[in-house]
Amino acid sequence: MDEDKRQQSILIAEDDTDITQVLKLYLENQGYRVLTAGNGEQACRVFEKEKIDLGIFDIMMPVMNGYELIRWARQRYNLPIIVLSAKKEDSDKILGLDLGADDYIVKPFNPLEVVARVKASLRRFYDLNSGNKEIEEQDLISYRGLELNRQTMQLFKNGQEIRVTPTEIKILMLLMKNPGRVYTKVQIYEYLRGEYFENDENTIMVHISNLRDKIEDDPKDPEYIITVRGLGYKLGAVDGK
Repeated sequence: MDEDKRQQSILIAEDDTDITQVLKLYLENQGYRVLTAGNGEQACRVFEKEKIDLGIFDIMMPVMNGYELIRWARQRYNLPIIVLSAKKEDSDKILGLDLGADDYIVKPFNPLEVVARVKASLRRFYDLNSGNKEIEEQDLISYRGLELNRQTMQLFKNGQEIRVTPTEIKILMLLMKNPGRVYTKVQIYEYLRGEYFENDENTIMVHISNLRDKIEDDPKDPEYIITVRGLGYKLGAVDGK
């Protein structure tokens, strides 16, 4: 799928109209179509009427909060989700990522950083579904019972489908293409976003933890995603070590 950014629609779910208008201005200046909602329920109605390519969700919204919206959207749609929130504790970020968000930006924020993350998320996400030759040519990548389908963005373990977020599947794709190769958190983050932001150093750890919970028989003693202390992560070598 070759998507031009002028055709891509972004939904901002945010109850602060000043923030909404600033983001809308910056994103529209980049050629994106921007839709807005003042709470989670309004956002759900927009989803049901429009094709949304990326969501930017606030957490503290009336009627239906951002956590509930993430959960609702993840059950129905496959798209990048960025959280924009004043809740800055690690526990808040972990909860948002656990529910299926791909990125988490803490307020106050630089609008240019939000635009950069939007661009990177859209580029990385839709490149995986494109015929871009820079991406691995094969549609199916297999490793010790895991099978990842690039075209449908689905993951299977021993024939059973495992529900994963776009970010989780991209991390796993990177690791599965080179079993045994060690990737640092910075390398993984740059693969996902195109840029590394120091204030997100824990984000990759959360995504890795979520992936282990989904694919490992024992997440505390992983056989697939191995931590190489002081370096990063790798997919266990072919011999399982």
